[in-house]
Order: sequence, then C-alpha cells, then structure tokens
Amino acid sequence: MKYQNIVEGQFESRPNRFIAYVNIDGKREKVHVKNTGRCGELLLPGTPVYLEKSDNPSRSTAYDLVAVKKGERIVNMDSQAPNQAVKEWLLEGGLFPGERTVRPEMKFGNSRIDFFVESGEEKILIEVKGVTLEKENVVLFPDAPSERAVKHVYELIKAVSEGYRAYILLVVQMEDVDYFIPNEEMHPAFAKALREARKAGVEILAYDCKVEKDEMCIRREVTVRLSVLDLISQPLLAWYDSGRRILPWREEPTPYHVWVSEIMLQQTRVEAVKPYYDRFMTNMSDIKELAEAEEEKLLKLWEGLGYYNRVRNLNKAARIIMEEHGGKMPSSYEELLKLPGIGSYTAGAIASIAYGRKVPAVDGNVLRVLARLRMDERDIMQQSVKKQIEEELLLSMPSDRPGDFNQALMELGATVCLPNGAPKCDVCPWKELCLAHAEGREQEFPVKSAKKARTIEKKTILLLRDENKAALKKRPEKGLLAGMYEFPWVEGHLTDDEVLSYLQKIGLSAIHIKPLADSKHIFTHKEWHMKGYAVRVDELSDQKGESDFIYVDAGEAVETYPIPSAFAAYLKNFINF
Repeated sequence: MKYQNIVEGQFESRPNRFIAYVNIDGKREKVHVKNTGRCGELLLPGTPVYLEKSDNPSRSTAYDLVAVKKGERIVNMDSQAPNQAVKEWLLEGGLFPGERTVRPEMKFGNSRIDFFVESGEEKILIEVKGVTLEKENVVLFPDAPSERAVKHVYELIKAVSEGYRAYILLVVQMEDVDYFIPNEEMHPAFAKALREARKAGVEILAYDCKVEKDEMCIRREVTVRLSVLDLISQPLLAWYDSGRRILPWREEPTPYHVWVSEIMLQQTRVEAVKPYYDRFMTNMSDIKELAEAEEEKLLKLWEGLGYYNRVRNLNKAARIIMEEHGGKMPSSYEELLKLPGIGSYTAGAIASIAYGRKVPAVDGNVLRVLARLRMDERDIMQQSVKKQIEEELLLSMPSDRPGDFNQALMELGATVCLPNGAPKCDVCPWKELCLAHAEGREQEFPVKSAKKARTIEKKTILLLRDENKAALKKRPEKGLLAGMYEFPWVEGHLTDDEVLSYLQKIGLSAIHIKPLADSKHIFTHKEWHMKGYAVRVDELSDQKGESDFIYVDAGEAVETYPIPSAFAAYLKNFINF
C-alpha cells in the first residue's frame, strides 16, 4: 500500500491517544495519530516522523502521522495499514496461491473477523494484528491490554471446531526482526489465548513488511515463539552437537537398536547398560532372533539389569512384529504404542530417533528439566500433567531434527540438570532462559507428590550345598522376578540355631553353617532386608517336603540359570564356598 503527499517532521508531544504535536518546517502542527496504542517507545521528542497530508481542507488536523524513524529502520504505525497490506497480498496470491475469493470482514459469533477467504473447498477466517512494539530486535504484541484481541482469538478457536481453517496473521510493521513473542508481561491473557489457539489448530503466522516513508507491503515470514519452549531448541541442539556422549545405540540408530536400548535404559543408568547392550546384541542381532529366543536364555542375558518383565515384553513384541508387521518395526507412534512394553516415552523415542517423526519422548529427565526451565508447579507424578507436557512440547519441537531434540533433552537431564545434588547450571545451554535458575530455586522443582512408602520384607537367604550340588528355586511365572531362579529363603530374620532347626524339619543334615553379611535390595514398591547363611549339608537329595527345590551342578549354576541381582551380594559366596 502507498501513501500520497508524505512530509517529514519531528515529534514533540502526544496529549492523548488521537492527536500529537509535530514540528514541520519550523511550524508546530497538531496532527492525527493513526494508532490508538501507546507507542511510547516510538514517539520520543525529536524523533523523525512521517505524515500524510490530507487533501480535505475541512479537517481539523491537516496531517495523519503514519510512520516513525527508530534507529536505522522506519516503523509504520498506521493501525489501518496491516489490513490494507494483507488484502493486497492475498489478492496477489500470498498465502493461498491459485483461485480464491477474498472478502474483508465477516461476522462470526460475536466478533467481526478481518478476512474471509474461500480457496477450493476450504473456508478460511483470518484475523490481522499489527505489531509495532520492538525490543532488541524481537517484536511483541500487544503494547497495551486488549480484551478485544483475546475475544477474537477464542472466536477463531470456535471456528476451527466448526470446520473452518483459521489464521492469526501478525503483521510486523517494520523490516528485519528476529522473531515474534506475545507480550506476556503486558497481557498474559492474550499470550495464554494464543497458546490455546495453536493447540486447537489455529495457525499463527507473522510476516514483516517492507516499510518506506510512503509505503508498506508484506515481505517475508517471521518466526513465532509463543512460550519459552519455542526458544529452547536452538541453544539445546548447539550444545548437544558440541559434546554429545558417544553411545553404541546412537551411532547406529536403527529401529531395533533404539528399541532395545530404550527398554534397557528404563530405570537403569547409561554406563550400567552399555555392557548388557553389547552382550544382548551379540546374542540377539535382530528382531527375528529375539522373537525365536527361549525365555530362559533371554532372562540369563538380562540377568543383573532387573525389571525382568522388560525382556519378556521385548520377546512378546518381537513375535507380534514378525507376525503382523513382516518383521519390520512399525514407524508410527500409534502402532508402536500397541506393542507390549512400549509406552508413550519409548514410542516417541523410536518414532523420532529411528524414523525422524516429530513426536516428543518425555521421561523423568525431561519432566525435571522442563519444570525447572518454566518453574512449573504442576505435579509431574500425575499422568494428566505428563500428557499436557507432551502436547506442549510437540508444538515447539523442531520438525527437522526431532530425534536429536529428544536425545538432547535426555542428555541435558542426565548430565547437567541433575536430579540429586546441585545441577550444573554454569554449563547449561538454557542458563539465560531458566526461570528457576534466575531465582536460585532449582532444587524446588519439579513438584512431585509423595510416593507411597515401600513395604519392607525380611528374609533369610540360604546357600545350600552338598559335595556336588546346590539348591535353587524357580520363582512363579507371574509377579515379581517371574520365572527367575533364586536361593532358598525363609520369611523373617532367623538365627543360626533357627536355621538349623528349619533344615532339620525339611530333612537336611547340616555339616557346617556360616553367617553371611546382611544385604538390602530396593524394588519400586518394596524392599528386601536380607540375612544370609552358607550351609554345607550332608546330602541334598535327602531333602523332603520342599518339592520346589531343584538341584543343580554347583559349578554351572551361576552361568546357566538366571539369578536376579537382588541376590548379587550372595552370588560370590555361593561360587566360593
């Protein structure tokens, strides 16, 4: 759009929203301001301004103030200019190339929306907002609270629910800005409405303009960042690229490798997983081998990692992949979720890392990091909160590197934003963005409701051997440590005399008994507090009444039978006595 009869002046003062006083060629003139916003950072005494001279001699003011010089750029501040520039742009094929009908203003609900466009079968509503507020090359809207703007946003959300396509078009009335953010400090309700609109499917776009003293036209798209989450990917990925850990599953991120590694990494540290991952891949090189493997072999390979249902579910899922997906890991998040043992986090990791799908992978590390970043007081133990954060992250994660983004978040939580002790804020790529760090409150986040106290079970562990054989028991096929092998045990903490009495009752004659060190093993919901005894008996085969004992070659027991790490403290004694 172009102006006629532009003259230059120097701004003096603005007594109200509608008029200002400007020096034009040494004469003080009262002029009309074509913007009722505050514009306080633009209209400073002595600032060059540009005015359009009216050809209407009966007007009380002869000039309209339409633009202002700010630094090296000209900022158009005519509140009518954005709609006119958008209209011209749309008619020239901007946003919707091809055949279309453009109609200014359409009543929808209780509002008048700036444009109605029909393009093919689509019915489109566009609300335009002019943006003149700039700070350090970032543009913000609004510069004053605007309930009308909030109302329009919610009308567009309703329009989307009724089948319309809807846009909020932020017209930046200047050139060469870095990005747009809502002015949360000035009007938090508008910022909140924009985020809700994006989540509901309203498309939020910003374009800067070519601005001269006598014209303004749409120029190029500008990045829109609606929350701090929209600011995190660039510094996070730069940090990740500069020093990410070299991990075997990262170097060959095939779907199978990502899947197995992510299952192993649940509840287990990276350094602990590495040797198990290498051993597992040596023995189970692909999905077919995993599907055909015997459970006992898998349990033995998994021995020491704990949470043994994980490997059982790997086996079940591998069989389903062979039968229903032709041996190829599904690539969609929704199909991955259907497989045993795969929840939202693992499905997101596989889909994003192995297949490049834009899906978040939110685990405890990610929840902690994001809670500190935003000083988020929601309880991360609630599943509904985790779901909300997944939805929020999806809107902000980059489309070109979703897998690296997810891995970088995990890396940040594992190596910098630590759960226990002081986080390493001095090397954090978000130290300038993190709200908790700014207030020194890192340790207060995340908010977690108290877990139910673990129950404590007391057990007496018995290492029973004769000259050649040792006694083991196989645990039930369901429940804790299902199908694993364990040492015989008795409820409670027994003295050595009580152990000898117990052995006599089951028909075993003890030759020698040796107390072992106490041990403790912590499960998710319970703790085992254990006393142990190494007992040499005369003849294990004489044992009676305990049909669930099995007798194994003492030298081969540890290598052949999967014994869970809960008994790790007693394995060495078992081998050596």
